[in-house]
Amino acid sequence: MSHEAPDEADDLETGGSVPSNPEERPSAEVPPELDGLRLDAAAAKLFEDHSRSRLKQWIDDGQLLVNGQPVSRGRDPVRTGDVLQLLADVPEANYDIEAQDLPIDVVWADDALAVIRKPAGLTVHPGAGQRNGTLQNALLHHFPQTAHVPRAGIVHRLDKDTSGLLVVALTPVAHTRLVEALADRDIGREYDALVTGAIVAGSTIDAHIGRHPRDRLKMAVTTAGRRAVTHYRVSERFKYHTLLRVKLETGRTHQIRVHLSHLKWPIVGDSLYGGRVARGVGMSESLRAALLAFPRQALHARELQLEHPITGEPLHFTAEPPEDFQKLLEALRREERRLQQP
Repeated sequence: MSHEAPDEADDLETGGSVPSNPEERPSAEVPPELDGLRLDAAAAKLFEDHSRSRLKQWIDDGQLLVNGQPVSRGRDPVRTGDVLQLLADVPEANYDIEAQDLPIDVVWADDALAVIRKPAGLTVHPGAGQRNGTLQNALLHHFPQTAHVPRAGIVHRLDKDTSGLLVVALTPVAHTRLVEALADRDIGREYDALVTGAIVAGSTIDAHIGRHPRDRLKMAVTTAGRRAVTHYRVSERFKYHTLLRVKLETGRTHQIRVHLSHLKWPIVGDSLYGGRVARGVGMSESLRAALLAFPRQALHARELQLEHPITGEPLHFTAEPPEDFQKLLEALRREERRLQQP
């Protein structure tokens, strides 16, 4: 398995920029019901397509005009009839990404969002060296409205060889609210992770993650990184392996893989972080072969919990691991039965 660039797991909001014609800038007039409200609060209501953090940055930079003049303090009040206009280049998602008729597994969808079951092997979005054949290309075909949403609505990502559930925003408003829900840690994500090592009980890993100091393709636990928090509990025990249920509190690049490898429990099949091993006294050759033949990290995004960004309805989705993961688990269970025989 080739090494992958660590660019597919952070929760973030990004995009290109639209043409800079001032006449095309978004603008809005303050209605009577917002009279006297702080500028930052009024802007959040009038420009719902953009997140609070982005609007705050534009205000701080003097990029939000009030009656044609920059106002750099978000606490300043606005008055009925004031005209607010965005001066900054507004991010746009997909200025050079091609829509492609690629199969995707849509678990659920409405006008605002879709939940996708991503197979292992599918890259989430285009990057250096791969402009086509990604989930983002497919979303632009199956949901053409995402052409007007940053990254075709992708607000969180999975590594190429990780399978499981992703939520996709289908409108700019839904995108903004889902990004904010992620930042506020209001979206629950749980994973199945099969690791090398016999783990007795669950716990929490709270360790900063940043770029590896020597290998730029990898991430590492480092004090110079960003805080990352991962919760895990034991789902099933085997003699030399453990199936964990892992819950993300933050969303850093390769977070689960890095945290578990740091504790000397690499995910089975993970060539980048030490999981391409099959050791154990008395391990059968059939199990050893199954472990070494598994072509990817045994990591699957099983559960997704969130509030609908428009209606507020609680949503909960579950997806069982794919066939290759299930077959590997069955091989481990057969081994356990063999070891228990008199």
